Amino acid sequence: MLGDILMQMEYFFSVLPTSFIVTLAFVFGVIIGSFLNVYIYRFHTGKSLLGNSHCLSCGTSLRVIDLVPLLSYLGLRGRCHSCRSYIPSRYFWVELLTGCLFVAAVLTISDRVVFLFTLGIVSVLVVIAVYDIYHMIIPDELTLALLALMLGSQFYSLILGMPLTVFAWNIVAALLGSLFFLLLWRFSAGRWIGFGDVKLVIPLALGVGYTSVFSLVVLAFWIGAVIGLIILAAQKLKSRGQPHLRFLPSRLTMKSAVPFAPFLILSYLAIIFLGIDVISLLSYA
Repeated sequence: MLGDILMQMEYFFSVLPTSFIVTLAFVFGVIIGSFLNVYIYRFHTGKSLLGNSHCLSCGTSLRVIDLVPLLSYLGLRGRCHSCRSYIPSRYFWVELLTGCLFVAAVLTISDRVVFLFTLGIVSVLVVIAVYDIYHMIIPDELTLALLALMLGSQFYSLILGMPLTVFAWNIVAALLGSLFFLLLWRFSAGRWIGFGDVKLVIPLALGVGYTSVFSLVVLAFWIGAVIGLIILAAQKLKSRGQPHLRFLPSRLTMKSAVPFAPFLILSYLAIIFLGIDVISLLSYA
């Protein structure tokens, strides 16, 4: 049954022009991103995912025209149609990001099973990143879901002929990467790294493979440093105008606690989709 579905998918993708497939992936991605927004907002709140969407300020139920991914936010100019309160820009960016990641997956991954695993992985990663930004915590349920997807992808690679020794080294490298973060967490008493990051490294390292764990760790710190400096510089330059960066929960300073999961996730995506290797970059420096 699964084989027949995959064969039909293969035929479907082979007869369609690339531009149409990319568009289809993007549209599907933003729709999934819209669902992820609901999941992020209602996760651990006891609210059903099937409940009606409403304005967070006035409680007015949203119309169908207010729920079109990306377009509704742009058409409403980021405000509720009823009370004119600002809609968090997170909703727009999550939809756009998910759509772009789905496009990256369809352009870089040829195996359809790996492609499906990747769609699930990037969806979970989006939820983890945004949830960590707003709550400074990585729920264990999300880390376990990510680990299950990564292991599923690894087992599929074993079926395709990946040597068992490579799988074993991937496990060892993932545990060593987690051990490194555990030491940082223990040495800093949790000030530098959260324990959620210690656990998150395991599935991410497993996903990139033992040859790229070093790149995953180093690149995450590089990305964190660059993004942190950019945000601080932007806030410094616009401090007189009191900018409202509505994606961020609060204004950052040099002493602010910054969630590290988004940097790890960006590092993972850079390796998977762009093939970035830190050792090669350092050899050219």
